[in-house]
Amino acid sequence: MTRRPTLLAALALTATAALTLSACGSDDDSPTKDNDKIAGADTGGEKSASPSESAPASADRPKIELPSDVTYEFQWKKTGDPAKDAVLNDAEQRIKAVDMAIAEQNPLHEAYRFYSEGKAAAGSEKYIEEFVDHKARTTGLTRYYNESVTVNDDGTAALVYCEDQSKAFNKFLETGKTDVTPVTKDVYVIYASTLRKSKSGVWITERLTSERGSAKCQP
Repeated sequence: MTRRPTLLAALALTATAALTLSACGSDDDSPTKDNDKIAGADTGGEKSASPSESAPASADRPKIELPSDVTYEFQWKKTGDPAKDAVLNDAEQRIKAVDMAIAEQNPLHEAYRFYSEGKAAAGSEKYIEEFVDHKARTTGLTRYYNESVTVNDDGTAALVYCEDQSKAFNKFLETGKTDVTPVTKDVYVIYASTLRKSKSGVWITERLTSERGSAKCQP
């Protein structure tokens, strides 16, 4: 997941640019122009169930296994629309799959590639590689909220959401040290993604963009 700008300060990329990548690696640093629906977005209904409870069953879906110190708070609400809820569930799985790839130090992990293709998958691969190069992974709690999802008749969907990284950090594998950094406006990130429903019924993320410090995600 995208964590703090301090993790990759030694990279050729600037620290800020390196960590504007999304939880699954974004292919662009700026989302679609401010979507008015994201500000205080409320799709109504209950908080979404965990993927194990509501994601479509499939023997082909990868099993997501994460370190016990990698946790999430998905405040995405059930919409009552099966298609929209499926988009949210598969987006959640994609986010976790990238963290699993980071934890296992595998930039080509099959789990995140199950849920992403094209530019989104390429962005995730590059993002994961940065953690592998620095022998680091993610740790802590990440919160997701203010979601807005649209499903189109042509089998595509758009999802915009916010991420709160204030309790999420980088952990270096060789030393076990966690890089705890101060909370600033930049720990609040807005994401915009486009997805396509596959023949097997999985919502595949094809593009993902992000922007740090978004006013629409500030507490």
